[in-house]
Amino acid sequence: MPHVVESLAAAPLTVLHEEEQLFQNSVRQFAKERLAPHVRSMDEQGLFRKDLLQEMFQLGLMGIDIKEEYGGQGGTFFQSVLAIEELAKVDPAAAVIVDVQNTLVSNAIEAWGTNEQKKTYLSRLATKSVGAYALSEPASGSDAFALTTRAKPTPDGFLLSGRKLWITNAAEADIFLVFATVDPTAGYKGITCFLVDRDTKGFSVGKKEDKLGIRASSTCELILDDVAVTHSHVMGEIGKGYKIAIETLNEGRIGIAAQMLGLAEGALEHALKHARERKQFGKRIGDFQGVQFELAEMATQIEAARLMVYNAARLRDAGLPFVTQAAMAKYFCSTIAEEAASKAIEVLGGVGFTKDYPVEKLYRDAKIGRIYEGTSNMQRVTIAKALRDPDK
Repeated sequence: MPHVVESLAAAPLTVLHEEEQLFQNSVRQFAKERLAPHVRSMDEQGLFRKDLLQEMFQLGLMGIDIKEEYGGQGGTFFQSVLAIEELAKVDPAAAVIVDVQNTLVSNAIEAWGTNEQKKTYLSRLATKSVGAYALSEPASGSDAFALTTRAKPTPDGFLLSGRKLWITNAAEADIFLVFATVDPTAGYKGITCFLVDRDTKGFSVGKKEDKLGIRASSTCELILDDVAVTHSHVMGEIGKGYKIAIETLNEGRIGIAAQMLGLAEGALEHALKHARERKQFGKRIGDFQGVQFELAEMATQIEAARLMVYNAARLRDAGLPFVTQAAMAKYFCSTIAEEAASKAIEVLGGVGFTKDYPVEKLYRDAKIGRIYEGTSNMQRVTIAKALRDPDK
């Protein structure tokens, strides 16, 4: 019987342009050489190393598609997706740091910020400052616009008061996109987006969550106690924050899909390695058909997931409709990531259930994919609406 293990390893990857391949290879090298040795300790400590974060800035990973005039790399959204995927193969926690920075924060400022805001904030995001996206609240999860954080008008601007929860990158961030309502009676039409600096009086980062997975990525609450901001800190129009949130999250879902894709690829790599090396009954376990079938199914699902992610990212870069494809990619990738990590543990057997091998961590990391930046149910709602009303 042919050795499926070898043929899977040699399967052709989706075609990339030469510059994209070079970029992908550079991120892959960083992930394997610099990131991999510290993944376990960072997971145990629940802390991302500052030196690695600084290296990600130096490599341009924190400002991939920020324009060169602001100190960024002048790359594409697709390249951000490639970086997220490669990092997630080694550590999904590192991948989501880069994801939020590129697909949410900097993208929102590029699309909605004034020229002065772009000059001020994008230059910092590209070179030294981590960004965070503060939308979620205790009573505002899937119902994202049920937020209660207030923006009370003052002669000079606004006073922001409220509490945000589950904010990724909050422990490291210097720049926050904060969504608050200027008029609770207006519903979602009162929501406005504000650019808030960490050192603003009345603003503080609160409790850091002790999580199941992606533990090195910080997730914290934010406390806003009469945080004074001027009109120059309003991003976009007053009352149009909902539009910023919707459009940005649609893009961000492609990033999460890429994270889950990379996680699944990492799980498959570990399973393949073990299947080649582990022997039972005088044969490599990868020579047994039962194991081969599991690996083949994982590889097929991953290839389908990769095509979905790349297609959604290409559509976005081309300025074509991509919302349904983003929802499909996020939904599918979060599903196959959890399945791939679970199967990898089974291929490794007893050692896969221990913390001595990386697949245990990947299994824990995978769970969040079905939850953040739009739950699986919310993605199904989006997909179903597109099927029901394809012309809307």
